[in-house]
Amino acid sequence: MVWQAGLIEFQEFFILFIPSLVNFLIPAMVMGLFIKDQKPSSVYEDVQLKRGARRIIALFLLTIGTAVLCHTLLHLPPVLGMMTGLGYLQFFGSYLRQSLPRSLERKRERYSRLGDNKKLEQLGGVVPFDVFNRVARAEWDTLLFFYGVVMCVGGLGCMGYLGLLSEALYTGWNATWANIALGLVSAVVDNIPVMFAVLTMEPEMSHGHWLLITLTAGVGGSLLAIGSAAGVAVMGQARGSYTFMGALR
Repeated sequence: MVWQAGLIEFQEFFILFIPSLVNFLIPAMVMGLFIKDQKPSSVYEDVQLKRGARRIIALFLLTIGTAVLCHTLLHLPPVLGMMTGLGYLQFFGSYLRQSLPRSLERKRERYSRLGDNKKLEQLGGVVPFDVFNRVARAEWDTLLFFYGVVMCVGGLGCMGYLGLLSEALYTGWNATWANIALGLVSAVVDNIPVMFAVLTMEPEMSHGHWLLITLTAGVGGSLLAIGSAAGVAVMGQARGSYTFMGALR
């Protein structure tokens, strides 16, 4: 978000690599002392990649690169790069659907020669790849949650409350302590609306302080399960298994 706002160049974020690595290693080592050395049962499952899986992974990486280059070189919104990536997937999905009958026929002939009845049975359950079906399975509750929070932050900005908060934090306090405090706040209020609020305030800060709020909001968002998009998404997907109290422990 700071990058999209044009406050920091893309390559400047690599300065945060070492601090981010330290923030990862310390809690990982602490958790390693208390969590038993066990593996989930899924590790032992025989997982077969579906047709086109590796190419879709490559398209995902290409989409990220397209979004970055779209903003850096063409000075266009990164969302255009992401939508271009969705176009990549649409074209490739169309190719997978049209070529599926020929692919199944070749595989049936090969598995028949090899006498692999298990693989022949698996071919019977193959369905055409559908992009819209994957989009429909997105966690819409999570997306609407972020939409609502960002709308609330925008409303607070229109009513002038964010201006008062900016005056209290960045004028009454030092910018360093203000950014650290907002990092802790992002553990309770998701880091996306916290960063959106800071960008809406538009405080006068140096490059170093913008990098600091980027780091603290990112790290602070992971202190509690409800502080990051990943935590909220996991709680939505793993209902009952991953809870707020479990993450707090």
